[in-house]
Formats: sequence, structure tokens, C-alpha cells
Amino acid sequence: MFFHQDATFDKLSIHRVGNKAQDEFYFLSDNPIDLSQDEILPDLLMQYFMKPFGKANEVYRFYHPNDDLQLNEVYYFTKQYFDEKIAFHDMSQQLAKHLYEVSEHPKIKGGELYIVALKNVQMEGEDHDAIGIFKSENKEAYLKVYPNAEGFDLDYEQEAININKLDKGVVIVKVEEEEGYKVLVVDQTNQSEAVYWKDDFLKVRTRNDNYQQTGNIMKVYKKFVNEKLDETFELESADKIDLLNRSMNYFKTKETFDQSEFEEEVIANPDAAALFKSYQQNFEEEFDTSFQSSFEIATPAVKKMASSYKSVVKLDKNFHIYIHGKRDYLETGFDEERGLHYYKLYFENETQS
Repeated sequence: MFFHQDATFDKLSIHRVGNKAQDEFYFLSDNPIDLSQDEILPDLLMQYFMKPFGKANEVYRFYHPNDDLQLNEVYYFTKQYFDEKIAFHDMSQQLAKHLYEVSEHPKIKGGELYIVALKNVQMEGEDHDAIGIFKSENKEAYLKVYPNAEGFDLDYEQEAININKLDKGVVIVKVEEEEGYKVLVVDQTNQSEAVYWKDDFLKVRTRNDNYQQTGNIMKVYKKFVNEKLDETFELESADKIDLLNRSMNYFKTKETFDQSEFEEEVIANPDAAALFKSYQQNFEEEFDTSFQSSFEIATPAVKKMASSYKSVVKLDKNFHIYIHGKRDYLETGFDEERGLHYYKLYFENETQS
């Protein structure tokens, strides 16, 4: 888990990076920002920069396609600073230049780039130094109302930044240096051209820890049930929901995932289990990741996936059937006389709402 409540600013530099494809340029400031004389601004900036990371559960690492971390620009300059081989402001300028070089999609918006040195960032229970890199792209108009001798005056700020809407950000935690640090990423633009932040500028991939293992196996199993298993065995909707419910119950009640146990208790069919292993291998090859046969189940990952595990069968526009268990209490059929499909439900008690 990541906490920033006790974190403090050590240094801050601001630059502006334009869109290279649009012949915009970058503007590098000469000196860092001095926040020592301001009591309010540091708290506002901390809210703006760090609040979005409160829900960032996925942890990434830097990498490079050639398997040489030193070729990853953000990793290289960050490490130079952590190793005290480059001054903070010099590092921030190099990072701004690198961001400009990868801003080649015509729809990428220019904006201010904030580079921050942080102390006392808590990651998984331990305090660390960190580097934060944040970019503001979208501006908003704000009204300002203030009293005067006759009542009130009204003014506005046309190109202001909403401190509750960070566009892009990354926090690089000074730990596990040789593996590519622990990296948290925020990108709230959700547009196709926005992948440049994570893929081109940062070059990060997910850190294969318990959280990632738990989330990945649950995602893959859900896709397996809804696509591959349904295609092979022609499952009814109730059967798919029952399989998903059994898997969710497994992850909610167990502390450790065990592949053999999962296949026996949840899939409960040797042919389907073999098909699932093949499906996992295809995922590993496609996304360059690997599944462990045993790992500790991460509860936050289970909670995140729970909302996507649907347990509802929708029948035309008339009925919804919520299935939470007891698949054998539910029967399906086809009424020849009416020409309609039907569900038959068995129950012991009726609960009045």
C-alpha cells in the first residue's frame, strides 16, 4: 500500500513541454521553485500531486526492450540523482527534454511539467525518498468573488488548473533499484494517444507481485470462462455465473492460491483444467508475464475484481435472476407450447423485502 500523508516536499522544479509534432517547443526554467516561505502552497500542491495515487494499487517497474535499464531515460536520470551524481534541477531539465522528444503524436497536449523530490513516502509499510513527475494539460476557467465596500466584485481566471484533476503523474520510490524501482502511475486522459506517457516516456511494466498475480489470474479466469470455456462446452449463462461465483468464493476465503487446488475445487473438470492451463500460457506469451503456481492472495486485488464478476442473468426486459450459489437449485428448459425458454427455481424460504 502507498501512503503520502507524512510526505514532504524537498525540491520542486517546473518546466513547460510542448508538442514536438506541432512544432511547439519546450521552456526550461533556470532555477527550482522556493516553497520555504509559503505555508499554504505546499499543502495544495501535495493534494494536487499525490491524492490520485491513493487508489493506485498496481506497482510498476522501469524496463527497456534491450533489457538494459541504463537505456531507460527516466530510470537513468532518476538513478543519477539518487546516487548524487547529478543536481536535482539538472535532472528535471533532462526529464523535460526527454518528454518533449516522445511527444510526437499530433493530439498530445502541451503543458507544465512538475518534477518533485519527496521525503517520507510510505510504500508497503516503509518510508522512502521518491521522485514525482506530474504533467498538467487541461486548463479551466474559475470565477473569483470577493467583497468590496459596496458589496462584491466578480473576476475570473481563464487558464487555471483544477487541483482536483491531475492529468498525468508518476511516483518513483527509491527502493529495489536493480529491479527498476517501485513505480506508481496515474494517467487520467484515457485517450489512444495518451499511451505515450506510460509506454514511450516512462517505459514501465507491471511488477509481478502478489497483487498483480491475484488480479491477473482472476482476469484470465473470467475471460476463460466467458470466452474459451463457453466456446468449447457451450455453457449456459447460469453455468458461467456459477463458475465465476465459485472462483470468487475461493479468492475471498483462501489466503494462498494453489493452482492444483484451484483446478480441483473451482474448475472441477480435468479437460477444462487442461484447457485453462493452455489459456494461461497464451496470456503469458502475449503479455510477457508469468503466472506462479502458488502465491499469497492479495485482498485489495480481489475487492477490485469483485465488481466485474457479474452474477445476473437478464431475461428479455422482464426479469433479472441473481445467482449467488446453489446451481443445482436452478433448471432451464424450453416450453414447446409457448415457444419460450424458461428457468425453474427451487428454494426453501422466501424473504420479504
